[in-house]
Formats: sequence, structure tokens, C-alpha cells
Amino acid sequence: MAKKKLPKIFVLDTNVILHDCMSIYHFQENDIVIPITVIEELDKFKKGNEATNYNAREFAREMEKISSDSLYDGGLPLGKGLGKMKVELGHPYTPEMKESLIDDTPDHRILAIADWVKSHNTDRTVILVSKDMNLRMKAKALGVMAQDYLSDNVKEEHLETIRHEVETLTDVPDAFINGLAGTGKAEASMLKAGHPFAANNLVRLEAEGTGILARYKKSEDIFVNVKPVKAYGIFPRNDEQTFALDAALNPEVQLVSLTGTAGTGKTLIALAAALAQEDKFEQIILARPVIPLQNQDIGFLPGTAEEKVSPYMLPLFDNLSVIRKSFRSDTSKEVVRIEDMLRRNKLVISPLAYIRGRSLNDVFFIIDEAQNLTPHEVKTIITRAGENTKLVFTGDICQIDSPYLDIHSNGLSYLTEKLFGQEIFEHVNLVKGERSVLSELAGRLL
Repeated sequence: MAKKKLPKIFVLDTNVILHDCMSIYHFQENDIVIPITVIEELDKFKKGNEATNYNAREFAREMEKISSDSLYDGGLPLGKGLGKMKVELGHPYTPEMKESLIDDTPDHRILAIADWVKSHNTDRTVILVSKDMNLRMKAKALGVMAQDYLSDNVKEEHLETIRHEVETLTDVPDAFINGLAGTGKAEASMLKAGHPFAANNLVRLEAEGTGILARYKKSEDIFVNVKPVKAYGIFPRNDEQTFALDAALNPEVQLVSLTGTAGTGKTLIALAAALAQEDKFEQIILARPVIPLQNQDIGFLPGTAEEKVSPYMLPLFDNLSVIRKSFRSDTSKEVVRIEDMLRRNKLVISPLAYIRGRSLNDVFFIIDEAQNLTPHEVKTIITRAGENTKLVFTGDICQIDSPYLDIHSNGLSYLTEKLFGQEIFEHVNLVKGERSVLSELAGRLL
């Protein structure tokens, strides 16, 4: 009779919990070890409004709920079908670690605990889980298995969907093209049978030199013609921008993700669409996460809170300036309206941290640089959406500033993978830079 395989033991690094405060429930029947050093580090994150602060507080509450009046010494059950969780106290460095690791740091203490757990559980597989690539390399060098936190990672084949360019269909029946050109819609059944169209699938149709853009409307099993339109002084310059503006203006689509390299017009298109619909919403909010360079805390910068974060908001004001300049005069009614909206807080440009915790009712909410958000942060934002709220997430999944996120684990990739094909969601990947020839060339070749 085959011997039953023992559950694995996963030792969690601090950054895993700051990334996902419910991560302890995502390891199936395997056991979890939380190093005491992690508890110490989480204590430093308790105060603040950032997602990491929220996750630190939520994890502490979850630990308290699990333990109740019990001790952690023997491990506490996490629930049906799950393993146990234990807090492991500190252990001294091995002679090998003393020789190899110069500084006494929290990372090295966590590694020492993982090494101790491994040496005292020789019959089980012990794995250190960390989003810190350098710590994983150190662990492997010292003989401790290590891996990234993969629970919310997007698979490579789904990334191809996110980065997929608009599909071009050829050999399209004339009746289909005529329907789109005439009434603006055509039955999907007229195309070749068996083509797997998802909700809001975007296509470029070509027949006898004629090109038409169309979007699949799943509820009616039809394609609708998507024509370029002008929104608050901004006119789309390519097919992808046409689709993006259509999605941002479409009242049936409540959630939009726009991806693409710098200069493709993601934020500009979203902002123009919001301003064009300002009478339909009580407020327009344009926000972005603040990711300080080299991960330095902006709290050490001089000035008031507004002065500290203002440099990070400049790209958003730049987009607003482009819209202003699209009108010939600073006294035009559209420019005056923008100034009035800013004065009345009808149009708000703000760091994302200042927005968290709000209920989003009757709001057009643009989240810029969303690739620097975790999947949990994106979920938190979306679940706060109330009545008559539209969310547009923009970002470049290949340009990530957060040290613990990558193309597979960031919130924008996660959002697009999970919601692709839903009728109230639309994704557009913009591929052509329109900022300038130089900008487009750099984005493509550098």
C-alpha cells in the first residue's frame, strides 16, 4: 500500500501578506508557518491608508479570529479542507548563514526560521513563499526551496489575450458589411459558423477594400458598427483609440480596461470620454497610485501632503492640458467648464490613497497606472462601485514600478483575465503611439 503523501509546509514572507491578507487560505490542505519576524514587520504597517496598511490590519484581525483563546504552539486549523497555521519563533543563524549573510536583517531572520523549519521536518517539503526575488535566490543558495506567491498570477496564454491586437476578418459576406454600413448592425450568424466570439469582441472587417470596425453584442448575437467620434475636443487617431473611446462612452459597459505602452492615449481617451459625459455623473475622479522612486517613503519629503504628492499627479494634469489646448481659446465654454468643475470638485485629480474607503456612487472613476495595483486592490476598488458608476482602468502591464508585482501578478492583468467576456466589461489594447514619432519609436524599440 502506497504511503500517504504528507502535506507541504509553506513559510510566508511579509510581502505575501501585504500583497494578499487572505493568502493563508490559498494553500489547500498544506500547513502555513508565519515567522515571528513577519508579525514584527506587519506591526510597522498598521497605520496608514495604503493597501499595505489595510492588509496588515486585516491580517491581524484574521489571526485573532483564528486563534481566539488558543495558543499557536501546536498549529491552529484554518478551516475545512485546509491545513494548520503556526507562528514560529526566531531561531539562530546556521554557521553557513553566518558566513554567507553579512547583515542581520528581517529577511535573513525569516530565512533562518525557514531553514530551521526545513531541518526539523525532514519528512515534508518546506517552501519559503516570497515576492522578493533576491530573498528567493538566497534561500535556494542555502538549500531552502522558494517560490513566488502564485495564487493570483495570470497565465501566459491569458496575457496573449490582454496584449492581443484587434482581429481582422476577411472574406466577410457583402450582406454583413452592408448591414453594418446601413443600419449599423448585422447578425453574427451571417459570419462563418463556429467562430468563438466573446462579449464585446472587437474586430476589423475587410471586404473588397472596405474596412469597418465592429463590436460583438452578445445579448443580441449581433455586431454593431463602431465609428470614430469626437469627445470633448479629442478625436481618435487609430482603430484602437476608436474602440477605446467607444467603450468609455458606452453606457452599457460599466468597467473598462485600457492597456498599452506610453503615448498610446489611454488616459487621454478616458478623460475626454468622462468630460463629454459630465452631465451624467455627479463627479469625475482621476486617480493613480503613488509609487515613490526607489521605494522611498514620500513622508520624508518636505511640504504639505498635497505638495508631497503633486509631482506624482503631473501626468494627469498634462492630459487635462492636452484637452484644454484642443480648443482654440482659453475662454471657450469647454475650457471654462473644466475650470468650473475643478473649482467645484466635480472633477478631482488625486492620489488613489485619498480615494480609498469611499463609496463610489454616480461617479466616472479613472484609475491610471493600474498595473501598479495588486489584484486585491483592484477588487477592493471595483466592489465599492455603486449605482451609476463607471470604472476605467488604464496602464502598461510591461511597465511596473512596484517591486513586488510583475506582468503576471499585477491587478490590471488579473482584472482583464478574470472579467474578459463579461457583457459589462470591455478591454482594448492600444498598440500605436500617438504622442509623437519619437515617443512611438522609443516605446516600440527600446
